[in-house]
Amino acid sequence: MELKLDDIKKPIAKELDEFEVRFRKSMQSNAPLLDRITHYIVARKGKQMRPMFVFLSAKLCGEINEATYVAASLVEILHTATLVHDDVVDDSYQRRGFFSINALWKNKAAVLVGDYLLAKGLLLSVENGQYKLLQILSNTIREMSEGELLQLEKARKLDIKEGIYFEIIRQKTASLIASACACGATTTTNNEEDVDKVKLMGEKIGIAFQIKDDLFDYEEAEVGKPRGIDIKERKMTLPLIYALNKVDSATKRKIINVIKNDNQNMERVRWVIDEVRSNGGMEYATKRMMEYRNEALGILNTFPDSDAKKSVEQLIEFTISRKN
Repeated sequence: MELKLDDIKKPIAKELDEFEVRFRKSMQSNAPLLDRITHYIVARKGKQMRPMFVFLSAKLCGEINEATYVAASLVEILHTATLVHDDVVDDSYQRRGFFSINALWKNKAAVLVGDYLLAKGLLLSVENGQYKLLQILSNTIREMSEGELLQLEKARKLDIKEGIYFEIIRQKTASLIASACACGATTTTNNEEDVDKVKLMGEKIGIAFQIKDDLFDYEEAEVGKPRGIDIKERKMTLPLIYALNKVDSATKRKIINVIKNDNQNMERVRWVIDEVRSNGGMEYATKRMMEYRNEALGILNTFPDSDAKKSVEQLIEFTISRKN
């Protein structure tokens, strides 16, 4: 049976509705251009998975309260800020099928909007006296920046080893999901051991989430063609890293040459995809994704049974079975 987010959300549906109202309000600005841009962002929000992790983690450890709403808004505002900046860094003109902020309002406005959202998030935590949340998320932004810079450094040489790859995705992707879980738990329990467990669970989920994203690049898209986007952007993903370690030196040089110098040629990109597939890259990445999924479930199972626990379990499954 296919998992649907609406079903997973049921134990926190009321809280998510209330969060939506508060989040929209927190994004408002008196500056007309800024208000127009933030309205555009809110109208095109994604699956809201990070607020779900906040509320479900909070409910795993106690009762949702005012601080939990602050945590959810803070996580989503800071996540949005990083996405706006990412699109500038990556020269990306689309986000979730819509034009990105930099595509519509140019890079200068996008950078300033990202800065504004970061400041908004910091103020939200200070105004509500939530210094623990501020500490958790400030560390996360530092880690995400370090992960991006590490990837940038390694992308020049295309020499990423598997250990470096996992460090990059732990910092870039998993740290935010881990902090969403930790922030939620922090608002409902003083038990540091439980908060640490929930945070580690979020990190495992985040790594599995990123590996699933890696796999999309080598799967057949709806139009019957693999996507190949990561190859075009010279990103070293897990299926590719594994395949490069399996092929002979001549094929390895050829693959790296395509990624470096011929990554806009779809026929050559298709050849790389076929090499990755035929050398077990997808199977290996899937195996590692399932290992992280199992580790996350193992941590989750140390908590008592509840509706929230069931939903977290389903959310973990959704993470590795989603179609986009």
